[in-house]
This record gives sequence, C-alpha cells and structure tokens, in this order.
Amino acid sequence: MSKICVVCGKKPTAGRNVSHSHRVTNRTIYPNVQKVTAVVDGSVKRVNVCTKCMKAGKVQRA
Repeated sequence: MSKICVVCGKKPTAGRNVSHSHRVTNRTIYPNVQKVTAVVDGSVKRVNVCTKCMKAGKVQRA
C-alpha cells in the first residue's frame, strides 16, 4: 500500500531515534494513511488519504 496522501501529498519522512545514552539510529516516520472510498471528479474511487485531511473535511466520502 502506498503511504502517500492523495489530497495533501504527505509521504514518509526520514528521522532519527535518539536513546537516553544518545545512541542515534535512523528511522522512517510514516503518516497515518487510510484507504477510503471517496468522490473524485464526480466518480467514486478508493484512494489513500491521511487522517488529518479526513478530519479537516477535505475529502467527500462516498
């Protein structure tokens, strides 16, 4: 499943885990992307949308 939001374009970003002893390792931070049925250009499609866009009302659910 693609982790990119269709509405805002939010995608995974790179970050770092820093422990208490300050040992640093790389990590990937994923957005909360869900598959929803939404109306896109007048037709119903299944699209990947982040939950912030759903909560903001940027997506019309089918």
